[in-house]
Amino acid sequence: MKFSLNISRWSAISPDLLNNDDWLEWSKNLSSNFFSQNTTLPKSSSIPMMTARRLSIGCRLALEVGLKLMQYDPCAAIFISRHGELERSYKILLALNQLQTISPTDFTMSVHNTAAGLLTIVGQKDIPTTSIAAGGDGFQQGIIEAQAMLQSGLKRVLLIDFEGIIPEFYHSFLKPHEISSPYAVGFIITSGDEYSCSYDVKNKSNLISQSSNILPQGLLFLKNYLLSNRQFYIKGSFQDWVWEKNGK
Repeated sequence: MKFSLNISRWSAISPDLLNNDDWLEWSKNLSSNFFSQNTTLPKSSSIPMMTARRLSIGCRLALEVGLKLMQYDPCAAIFISRHGELERSYKILLALNQLQTISPTDFTMSVHNTAAGLLTIVGQKDIPTTSIAAGGDGFQQGIIEAQAMLQSGLKRVLLIDFEGIIPEFYHSFLKPHEISSPYAVGFIITSGDEYSCSYDVKNKSNLISQSSNILPQGLLFLKNYLLSNRQFYIKGSFQDWVWEKNGK
């Protein structure tokens, strides 16, 4: 498989990196660690207060990025999250285990497509949305979904990759680098040949299989994008992905 696309706009946010300048500085840092569990966010200027107070931090960040990029008139939106509303799901399970009453807010906001639905409501834009969960491969699967949408005739696709807080209960089941800071990163994707992407089946390419991800796929892509790297690799569970920047 090989395909190409253009990135026309980007935006990202985390509790420690609030604007584009912060992210540009982050991309130049030789250390790619992103493990802060800071959850303090300034008051949102785009999300109504009554809505913002009900959101999990991952959903809040995804919505912030989505609303910022909605001004570029996307025709569809794709949301990617490995764990979705895991924090809320854990609260529900904990309440059931302790025979306590389940919070109505936790119950209604616990579905995986919470952020996608709220984007169309708060952004007041009726566009098709989809939510993807594909383990650690979510970003690359979202890119394939975006490519399919572009091939179907859509002009601009909004892609948002985000994660919230992973409850400590689950930490022992994850590798250390899989417990990242809450974040959201978004791109407006259009047809073009600015970037090419192809894959080799795992272990078919020594060069790629020797690479390793110490960031979630979406953040790893953003880092290389901001550095304007000509070629970089993103490991997956079954395929290792090769990205190349074409032209000048």
